[in-house]
Amino acid sequence: MRHCSVQVRSLLTREELERYNALMEVGSFLESQSRYDLSYTVQKEVDILILPAIERLKEKGRERDRQTEAYLEAKRLLEEDDDD
Repeated sequence: MRHCSVQVRSLLTREELERYNALMEVGSFLESQSRYDLSYTVQKEVDILILPAIERLKEKGRERDRQTEAYLEAKRLLEEDDDD
């Protein structure tokens, strides 16, 4: 079973995290029993489950980019005012 990144896991809701942990446990058990056909199906469910958290992570990155852009613009304007 492939785990998602720590950043994505931190953005899962409590309910999503509980389901994620349960699915990972089931998938690990299936792998230990060499039931890779079934663990593949569980992995697909995990992949679907984490999609909202991935979107939340992307939005955090976009927000950070907007804040950086606003900061640089404010700094540029302040430097222009100092030059005048």
